[in-house]
Amino acid sequence: MIFVRFQFVHSNRNVVDLEKSITFYRQALGLREVRRKNAEDGSFVLAFLEGDGSAFQLELTWLRDWKGAYDLGDNELHLAVVTKDYAAARALHEEMGCICYENPGMGIYFINDPDGYWTEIIPAK
Repeated sequence: MIFVRFQFVHSNRNVVDLEKSITFYRQALGLREVRRKNAEDGSFVLAFLEGDGSAFQLELTWLRDWKGAYDLGDNELHLAVVTKDYAAARALHEEMGCICYENPGMGIYFINDPDGYWTEIIPAK
């Protein structure tokens, strides 16, 4: 058996309004744009965001010819982030109005972005 190591690099979310989404992720999760790829023909833009202390990136894809909202199905897929200041994060997200689901029994909650994608917020142990 061949053993090959892999490392997660990025995950993609397609967005309707790229700048609105970049602003949301900057405000909600402290992510900053670190790289951008513009298609020569203008058909798409890829914006790569990352936060401090992690090499993992969130790739936001804007497609020129896409019309309308994306169908996220039952929205069972999500990203998860951990924070050392859960109370401050919870207060920020409450103020932003982006908390979409809470599970007090598990000590977690979820936020949703302008396109409806969910991100799980987990307190650091």
